[in-house]
Amino acid sequence: MKVIPVPCLSDNYAYVLIDEKAQQVSVVDPVDAKKVLSVVKQTGLEFKTVLTTHHHADHSGGNGEIVGEVPSLTVYGGDSRIPAMTQQLHDGDTFALGSLSVRAIKTFGHTTSSICYYIEDDDQKVAFTGDTLFVGGCGRLFEGTPQDMYESLNEKLATLPGNTKVYAGHEYTRSNLKFALSVDGENNTLKEKAKRCESAKCTMPSTIAEELATNPFMRVNQPALQKVAGSTDPVEVLKAIRQMKDNF
Repeated sequence: MKVIPVPCLSDNYAYVLIDEKAQQVSVVDPVDAKKVLSVVKQTGLEFKTVLTTHHHADHSGGNGEIVGEVPSLTVYGGDSRIPAMTQQLHDGDTFALGSLSVRAIKTFGHTTSSICYYIEDDDQKVAFTGDTLFVGGCGRLFEGTPQDMYESLNEKLATLPGNTKVYAGHEYTRSNLKFALSVDGENNTLKEKAKRCESAKCTMPSTIAEELATNPFMRVNQPALQKVAGSTDPVEVLKAIRQMKDNF
């Protein structure tokens, strides 16, 4: 399994997922259809599938065009707002992409259409987390509550194996880590990660283990974050630091 990040728009990522064993490719959130198709064609492999993380146009807006070019595609998504969707997914659904095993994780909080894709290839594990989990942050709560986002991050994604590589929907890492340092400034692991990411053009992937150690929205049980938020209730901590991030 190989993942190629494809920068799109101002700060989005689409991803081309290569299954070397089955000699086929899938794409995640191909918002710039022409750019993604160019990368797909360079692989020389059969293009089979589109995985859509949520309905927002900066993620799903290229689906119609890409299906127009490759009408045989299967398009997965989380609700009826996903353009050109052929297969709707529910929490825990599993399916195969060639030799790869996929599990859909319904992650409420950012949108009610949000699906994270957890994919395994023997000992390799990746998660495409859209706008639910960012490197060092999480998505805004447009269609969900702090409880929803808490469950998505800290009860679902946090339980994935620590070596799972995380591929998020946007290059927000530097601004996210700047905020994280403002609320968790004594975290040496966070300081090291922020320094490492300072000059990186692409900060993907992270890992679940790294996010558990550095992402304030996945550290809501930690005393340092609870002190900043003025609460020991992890959902209230997430709510407070999300509001702080919205105004940062």
